[in-house]
Amino acid sequence: MSTTPSSPCPRPGARTFEELIAEADAVPVDGWDFSWLDGRATEERPPWGYARAMGERMGRATAALDIQTGGGEVLASVPKLPPLTVATESWPPNVARATALLHPLGVAVVGDHDEPPLPFGDEAFDLVVSRHPVRAWWTEIARVLRPGGTYFSQEVGPASVFELVEYFLGPQPDEARAVRDPERAGAAASAAGLDVVDLRTAALRTEFHDIGAVVYFLRKVIWMVPGFTVDGYRDRLAALHRRIETEGPFVATTTRFLIEAVKPG
Repeated sequence: MSTTPSSPCPRPGARTFEELIAEADAVPVDGWDFSWLDGRATEERPPWGYARAMGERMGRATAALDIQTGGGEVLASVPKLPPLTVATESWPPNVARATALLHPLGVAVVGDHDEPPLPFGDEAFDLVVSRHPVRAWWTEIARVLRPGGTYFSQEVGPASVFELVEYFLGPQPDEARAVRDPERAGAAASAAGLDVVDLRTAALRTEFHDIGAVVYFLRKVIWMVPGFTVDGYRDRLAALHRRIETEGPFVATTTRFLIEAVKPG
């Protein structure tokens, strides 16, 4: 997804609603690469530069674990990997994709169900990272970290892109908006015995420039509108297509938070 949030984006010309949704419904959505959305959607990036900061920490580590690596794209961008680097992933298509991408770099990819316990011994790593985990299992993270080791993660924040979620699902309850609260994450990390040394949040502008971008996004980020299919939401998609055509991009707010926690040594 492009990182320029407000730059004009050319519309797909005379392409019809049916053509746009058929194309977006057919394209593969495995991995965690959003480049298909370039020119069709924009998302402002958080100010802290997670991939760069994570790479810096990787360069100083001796044994590192990337939890829920997706297709391995972020980990593969690291300039210097630790001598021992392991990644976990639960979705079989992503396990295959990450294996193909990361094995040549010396990274072992482990299929895991993303539920405790992590398939590693106590104090196995001096760095654990995760970008956009579905859930952080803090007790397990603390267990596999060595004393003095660091957990470094960028997570999806509360009510992220809820303008789009509520367009399809209607108003969401307060408890749904409170999920992924950064303060709760910090408290959970502390309860697991970790010292939170950094906790930052960001609210970021996101724009969808055509209905194909919406379809692709909801197919890929499956927890936004659970059970989403083009056929199941055709009427709402058609109405949103007309809205974008007449009013311009659909605007939503993406939320993110950065958390860094250290195991006392």
